[in-house]
Amino acid sequence: MTKTKKELIEWLMSLAIGIIVVLVVRSFVATNYEVVGESMMPTLHDHDHVIISKLSTIKRMDIIIFHSDEKEDYVKRVIGLPGDTITYENDELYINNQKIEEPFLSSYEAYINTETNFTENFDLQKLTGTKTVPPGKLFVLGDNRISSLDSRYFHFIDEKEVIGEVKLIYWPLSDFKVNFRSE
Repeated sequence: MTKTKKELIEWLMSLAIGIIVVLVVRSFVATNYEVVGESMMPTLHDHDHVIISKLSTIKRMDIIIFHSDEKEDYVKRVIGLPGDTITYENDELYINNQKIEEPFLSSYEAYINTETNFTENFDLQKLTGTKTVPPGKLFVLGDNRISSLDSRYFHFIDEKEVIGEVKLIYWPLSDFKVNFRSE
């Protein structure tokens, strides 16, 4: 075998291994998505490109992407975990009877404490007919509460429909951000 032929085979093997590694990572570890819509503003904007982790353990206030149906995926914030009770009263969130701060909504302060609530009042029992988030389910809301199709309308999502947790915005570069837990 000639030296050139041997080098070509080595390059092709390296390329094949690289492609396999990328496919494995995208399938099981992390992948990218483009945000469609304004339901997560101001945290995420329409056409933001994000990286999601498929290995994350989902916690309250994580931003997730999940399958809403066979054709569409949604991006929302996890508000309720299995067993949680949820109440929203006068723009204040209560989970398991404890007030929960939502600092990611601070840019909407102009809308809050006006005659109309930014997030309408509700409790889980009246909204869904069940007192707590059922096992294997999550309750999600968009950060843009005025304009978000979320669990207030379609109720719970299955944990198995979660694709992963949003870890960073990489495009546009001006919006680059990592770690949404500190919002």
